[in-house]
Amino acid sequence: MQVIETIAEGLKRELKVVIPAKDMEARMNERLEEAKGRVKINGFRPGKVPFAHMKKMYGKSIMAELVNEIIRDRPSEILTERGEKSATQPEIAMTENQDEAEKILAAEADLEFTLSYEVIPPIEIQDVSGIKVTREVVEIPDSEVEEQILKIADSSRTYAEKTGKAANGDRITMDYEGKVDDVPFEGGKDSNAELVLGSGRFIPGFEDQLLGAEAGDEKTITVTFPADYPAANLAGKEATFDVSVKSVASAEELEINDDLASKLGLESADKLREIVRGQLESQFGNITRQKVKRQLLDQMDALYSFDIPQRLVDAEFEQIWRQINSDLTQSGKTFEDEDTTEEKARDEYRKLAQRRVRLGLVLSEIGDKIGVEVTEEEMNKALYAQISQFPGQEKEIIEYFRNTPGAIAGLRAPIFEEKVVDHLLGEVSVTDKTVTKDELMADDEAADASSEKPKKTAAEAADAAEGEEAAPKKKAAAKKKAADDKTE
Repeated sequence: MQVIETIAEGLKRELKVVIPAKDMEARMNERLEEAKGRVKINGFRPGKVPFAHMKKMYGKSIMAELVNEIIRDRPSEILTERGEKSATQPEIAMTENQDEAEKILAAEADLEFTLSYEVIPPIEIQDVSGIKVTREVVEIPDSEVEEQILKIADSSRTYAEKTGKAANGDRITMDYEGKVDDVPFEGGKDSNAELVLGSGRFIPGFEDQLLGAEAGDEKTITVTFPADYPAANLAGKEATFDVSVKSVASAEELEINDDLASKLGLESADKLREIVRGQLESQFGNITRQKVKRQLLDQMDALYSFDIPQRLVDAEFEQIWRQINSDLTQSGKTFEDEDTTEEKARDEYRKLAQRRVRLGLVLSEIGDKIGVEVTEEEMNKALYAQISQFPGQEKEIIEYFRNTPGAIAGLRAPIFEEKVVDHLLGEVSVTDKTVTKDELMADDEAADASSEKPKKTAAEAADAAEGEEAAPKKKAAAKKKAADDKTE
């Protein structure tokens, strides 16, 4: 076998691989000899089939198997022999001419193919002892724990019917039917629907018009659906809702005690406080971790400057760009709405892609050198976390990871990276600083960026803040979203 380097420009490599026809024929003959004793052909005793007849009947199929095996196995072996690592799966090209392919299968022509790839550049690990990061730590006051418990318990709040006018915080039970141009629309009707005024569950203006309503009132409410409402047939349309108020109830005071804990499935108020405090510590701890990681990676990025494989950058950029455009489409926004242009945005996110790739290669190199390993237990935990996000689809998720190339690697990579980050944090100077919750949350964009995600657009931020429901029950929109999710 000959391996001829035809391109060596920067990180780009192209190799021409030639396996002489006589070598291919010798391999084929070996396979035929191995199969001779097992082949059963009418008119011949087992093991007595003439070699020429075997070759005529099975030669081409065995040769095709050999070609597939070589194309599958030899590229990685060649790279290992050359002491190179390919940044991506090498591209393999061979003849598409039918006559030439037939000659190869008949061992009348050499097997030739080319490998095209980019090598991972050598990376010299830099000293990080001069890096300094500040770890912001929140001391959680008891008042914060109590506040969070009340928010959690709000869903179990009890209401008592009242006479008189409905105010913010009161719960109204009602029947309603929505119409656009006097025509009822799907998802716009419900009976015995409950709505807490001021909750913001319904589209803007709906709840305000129910303030002051009393049991037995019949009202017609006029509202306009938001322009970015998910159901296209309703977006931007004016609608009327015929509402029949059946009852008004006021919220009873919540008290943090053992009874409340029992309603939430816990044995005592102290246990409830312990769990909520732990959740807050974890939540704030994650933000602290993100911000520390961002500081570390920013300074790591400044230490390294080397050529990076363009194919990796292109793949990373395309992934980012698809997400950005998907977010803009879903929010009905444009680049102009985000105070930029498509050209500027492309440049910004290509730079982000370059940063991600460079830092990814650096962290990978460091992890390999210090012997970072991801255990089977850690992988199973990560897989379970993915499965738990899709209740009822456990089998499909497992099949996806089993059958999708690179899916398991996608679970391993973040675990590997976090272990490398832990190692680096042990080598740099880390100073703890006590801050308030507001101080920790003030630089939210930095916290987002620390996990190496693109900066949130205003559209994303608005979507996150809008809340789950923007119209009565939002049935039509929910059905549409479910359908969209199935087709993605």
